[in-house]
Amino acid sequence: MLIPSSLRLLVNVFTEPAEQARAIGVFGGCSAVGNVLGLIVGEIFVQSTSWSWVFWFVALVWIPIATLCIFLIPKEKPRLEDAAIRNGPGWKRLDITGLSILTVALILFIFAVTSGATSRWGSPTSLAPLIIAVFLVGGFFYFETTVPADRAAIPPRTWFFSNFLVLFFTALLPFFWIPIGVLAFAMSFTGPLSRKINSKWIILFGEGLCIVATILFAFADRPERYWPYIFPAFVLGSAGAVLIYTHTNMAFYYTSPSSMAGTVGAIFNVALQLGSALGISVVGSIKSSVENTHGGPSSYAGCAAAYWFLLGIVGVEFVGLLVFYRTDNEGTTEDEVLQKANTLNSEQVVMQEKVADAGEGEGERKDAVRGQGMHVNEMPVLPTQGDRNV
Repeated sequence: MLIPSSLRLLVNVFTEPAEQARAIGVFGGCSAVGNVLGLIVGEIFVQSTSWSWVFWFVALVWIPIATLCIFLIPKEKPRLEDAAIRNGPGWKRLDITGLSILTVALILFIFAVTSGATSRWGSPTSLAPLIIAVFLVGGFFYFETTVPADRAAIPPRTWFFSNFLVLFFTALLPFFWIPIGVLAFAMSFTGPLSRKINSKWIILFGEGLCIVATILFAFADRPERYWPYIFPAFVLGSAGAVLIYTHTNMAFYYTSPSSMAGTVGAIFNVALQLGSALGISVVGSIKSSVENTHGGPSSYAGCAAAYWFLLGIVGVEFVGLLVFYRTDNEGTTEDEVLQKANTLNSEQVVMQEKVADAGEGEGERKDAVRGQGMHVNEMPVLPTQGDRNV
C-alpha cells in the first residue's frame, strides 16, 4: 500500500517533467539504499541484542515518520476523471474480488518458488501451490474483463499500453540481480537524464553494466581476486541495477496515464518482489544442486553456475528490450491523446472565428456592390483564408 500511494502522490505533486523525473529517481535511490542499510542494521541488532529488536527499531522509526507525514504531505488535488466516477464510498469502488484472487495467487506462487529452493521442485509442497497459482492468475485476468475499467484492480487495457509489457519483465531484474551497494543512491539522481536520452538506451546501458558485473563475479573464485573482480563487479552491478530500477520506474509513468499512477506503482512493485523471490529461489536451487555434485559448499562451482545462469537472464532481458521496446510512440498515453484533442478543438475554434470574420468581410463587400448597381450573383466569389484553412 505504501509504495503505490507514494508513487501516485509523487506523480500528482511534481507535475513538471524534470522535477517528476528527479523525484521518482530519488525515491528509487532511497529504496535501494534502504535495502542495503536494512541488512546492515538488522545484522547489528541480531548480533548485539536479539532479533526482536529489529522490529522494535522499525516501529520506533516509523511512528515519528508517520506523524510527520500527517502534517507535511500535501493534500492531493481532485482530478476530473476521478470525480466523474465517484458515486459512492471509496471502499465500494475497490475490486475486492479481483484483489483477493490476485493476492492468494501471488502468495501461493512465492511460497512455491521459495519452497523449491529448500525441497525438490517436483515435490507436492512446491508443485501444488504453483499449479493453483497459475490457474488463479488466469482466473484473475478473466475476471478483470468482466469488471468495468474504472473499478478493475488492473484494467486489461493496461497491458496494451506501449512498451508496458516489456517494461514489466524488465522490472523483474533489479531485485533478481541482488547485489546493490551504496553507489546505488548516486545513480538515483540520474532521473532527469531521461529528458535528454531515451529511457530505452539508459536501461540497456544499465543491463550492460550488470552483464559485465555478472561475468566478473563468475570468475571471482578466490580471495585474492577481490579487488580486480569482486569490487568492480559490485560497483558496476550496483550502478546498473539502480539505473534499471529508476528508469524502468519512470518509463512506466511515461507509458501510462497519470490517472493510473497508483495502479502502475503497484504493478511495478509486484514485479520487483516477484523478481526478488524468483532470484533467491532459482539461484539458490542451482547453487545447491551444483555443489552436491561438484565439491560441496566449499567449492565455488555452485556460485559460478548461479552467476552464469544470471548472465543468461540478463542477456535475454537485454535482447528483449532492444528488440521490443518501441521509441517511436513512447509517451503516447491517454492523457496526451486528450491533450492533443483539446489542442485540435482550440484550433478548430480559431478556424471558425477566422471563417466568421472572413464571412462578415465578404458580406460588407457584397453590400458595396449592391450600392453600385451590380447584382450580387454577378460578383466573382474569391476563396477566403478560412476556406483555404478548411
